[in-house]
Amino acid sequence: MARPPWFIELIKNTFPHRFMIAELTKVPILGRFIDQMLFDGDNIIYLPKDQVIQVNRQLEMLGEIVLPSQVIKHFMEKANYHWVMNWCICRTSAKCKDYPIDLGCLFLGETTLKIDPQLGHRVTKEEALEHVRRCREAGLVHLIGRNKLDAVWLDVGPGNKLLTICNCCPCCCLWRILPHLAP
Repeated sequence: MARPPWFIELIKNTFPHRFMIAELTKVPILGRFIDQMLFDGDNIIYLPKDQVIQVNRQLEMLGEIVLPSQVIKHFMEKANYHWVMNWCICRTSAKCKDYPIDLGCLFLGETTLKIDPQLGHRVTKEEALEHVRRCREAGLVHLIGRNKLDAVWLDVGPGNKLLTICNCCPCCCLWRILPHLAP
């Protein structure tokens, strides 16, 4: 069962207070509760932008180099289910003026079948690849991993069957809270 629309609105309205909530993770009992409810079991990684450095001479190839876009493509190729949000909850909540709000997260895995269709839609592998290409061209940076918070707010489970690929901007991304969280 998908979360009701009022719950999604609550998340959007709470988002501007994400740094204060992150600081609360440093309060002993409250911090453990927040960590257990929202972050326990997270395994997320920011991937840098693909970059090419132009030089005025030929360089010897050093073997294979994995680019962030190749990492994303690898997981999309392996996944049987691809689902794109119609909007980015972070940029929508922060009222971002610098990056497109309509380039939302991409979710992979069988639990995507449980996501409320009002939030986005299933896509083919090719459409998913095109989505992340548009995100890169817009200057967004990929974050990939198993994110308990997404399984909670999307009301899907089990969380280990959902892989999140966020397309983050430098101004609004939820994960800017990392320095504020208790270690």
